[in-house]
Amino acid sequence: MDIRQLQYLAALAREKHFTRAAQACNVTQPTLSGRIRQLEQELGVPIVDRGQRYVGLTAEGERVLKWAHLILDNWQSLQQELAQIRNPKGELVGRLALGVIPSALPMVSFLTKAMQEGHPRVEFTILSHSSEEILRGLQDFSIEAGVTYLDNEPVEGLLTAALYKERYCLFLSETHALAARDSVTWLEAAQEPLCLLTPNMQNRRIVDRAFLAANAHPSPRLETNSIMNLFASVRAMGLASIMPEYFLNILGPMQGIKAIPLAEPRVEHTVGLVAVARDPLSPLIGALFAAARSLGP
Repeated sequence: MDIRQLQYLAALAREKHFTRAAQACNVTQPTLSGRIRQLEQELGVPIVDRGQRYVGLTAEGERVLKWAHLILDNWQSLQQELAQIRNPKGELVGRLALGVIPSALPMVSFLTKAMQEGHPRVEFTILSHSSEEILRGLQDFSIEAGVTYLDNEPVEGLLTAALYKERYCLFLSETHALAARDSVTWLEAAQEPLCLLTPNMQNRRIVDRAFLAANAHPSPRLETNSIMNLFASVRAMGLASIMPEYFLNILGPMQGIKAIPLAEPRVEHTVGLVAVARDPLSPLIGALFAAARSLGP
């Protein structure tokens, strides 16, 4: 058994297609398929449930995959540490994949900037994920870290670092009758034609609970998993939306749009960095958490 066999297995489980997995690994499909068959022979168990095409992994294959992910993660951490030792300046080199809830995507640039200032040779892949997808991604090693809510739904067993407090505003046209108000209640917001994130998003569940606490029952005109689509819908369709207060500052002047703080109830939640707690911690993750703590609320 070698590292490449485990990399091929992980790619096949991720891509769910032999040809795509081979392309992702920069090898031919027969090479990838042959090395996985070799792994099955070496371990003495069937790993892949084969039909005319890829069907899935066997029960034994799922167990092998869990160990493969763990071994590959430790292998990557070892490579990072050795690269740092070999580098005369002790610089970190590598790429981090971060899963980020949609409402935090604009804010995560502050984290990546802080990381780049201390470690300019580190690169990033930023993926828009729901909070559930972030937890799954951490478990299956498809991402190294995530940015999600820390105090709303459970994140037990994870390493965490707070980044900022999320508060909420009603975004609407600057010509709207409410645009001159200093604040708007959740009950009043429920009367507006709303566009909101989809129910699978934790941000939406927070918004729904706030409406419930205000004894309000809105019926959204539009649902999306994209924050940018919310902005576009407010601007182009004349809808109203509930989005984080910090958008007022980080995205700059929003011509034609006004944001009014929401009250009764006042809602805020902590958003932060999460990763699986491992010992030893990979150098890249350790540096990322140091950068996060330098930005903490």
